[in-house]
Amino acid sequence: MKILGIGNALTDYLFRLDSDDVLLKLALPKGSMQLVDKHKSDEILNMIRLAPEQISAGGSAANTIHGLANLGVETAFIGKVGDDEHGRMFRKNLQSSGIEEKLFTSESPSGVAIALISPDGERTFATYLGAAIELTNEDLETEMFEDYDLVHIEGYLVQNHNLVRKILSITNELEQKVSIDLASYNVVSDNKDFLNEIISNNAHIVFANEDEAREFTGLSPEKALSVISQICEVAIVKVGSQGSLIRDKNHSLKIEAFPATCLDTTGAGDLYASGFLYGFSKKMKLSQCGEIASLLAGHVIEELGAKITEHRWQIVRETLGLV
Repeated sequence: MKILGIGNALTDYLFRLDSDDVLLKLALPKGSMQLVDKHKSDEILNMIRLAPEQISAGGSAANTIHGLANLGVETAFIGKVGDDEHGRMFRKNLQSSGIEEKLFTSESPSGVAIALISPDGERTFATYLGAAIELTNEDLETEMFEDYDLVHIEGYLVQNHNLVRKILSITNELEQKVSIDLASYNVVSDNKDFLNEIISNNAHIVFANEDEAREFTGLSPEKALSVISQICEVAIVKVGSQGSLIRDKNHSLKIEAFPATCLDTTGAGDLYASGFLYGFSKKMKLSQCGEIASLLAGHVIEELGAKITEHRWQIVRETLGLV
């Protein structure tokens, strides 16, 4: 199975905070993803006055695709970047990871995501989308999607209804499976009706954390799982250190969290999706998909940032019998 990801092409700046006071001063709700303009993005960088712990190519769907590529899955990514240093770095990063890049170029600056890591490992994003948000339905052609079996969509794209409708029109035409990650509880809150529409009609696999699931359904994780599973083939609700809940039409199960010491939750959901989709692509049982998902999420939270280091990837591959 070949997997195509589509999402916001961003450069991640990661900062580790001594306390949550900075979040209060910046009026950024802890654990949320807030969209900001270029001026606000620059203001935040100036206000923090810390050297970034890490600068890397990011974006939710891109992180998931990177994870799949590291597990040997044939992958591609669609997004839009600027004709600048960040854009060139993003393109090179895809190519060096063996991911087929299907990037458009804009005259606007490339998008930047500022990740503020609280002492407890929770991350808060202030995101300037820049060129990333300029990806439109008019950019997309059916040929870009051909030869792929599953298309993974990051939830941050749902704010552009026309773009998502075009994606789903193509996937329906090509009879491809679709997975979607709900992205952030505030994105879910602003697009609840649209999400319900597209999940009911198009989505095969839906990933949500407990906050997103609660925002979408108004229910506890277990009840939210039941509701979401009625409108898609497979529903997943992640409950942090308590693991994850998975349900299809016939089965419901709980997957324990992989034992880990959390340094930074950035990328946990993205890499969870990588592991689950890897298992799904190999036609594994739901329990096996969940266990691989938990394994990857457990490894990435012990790292700073949304990427697993090559040393850890070697451990993961050995655990999965891929070497």
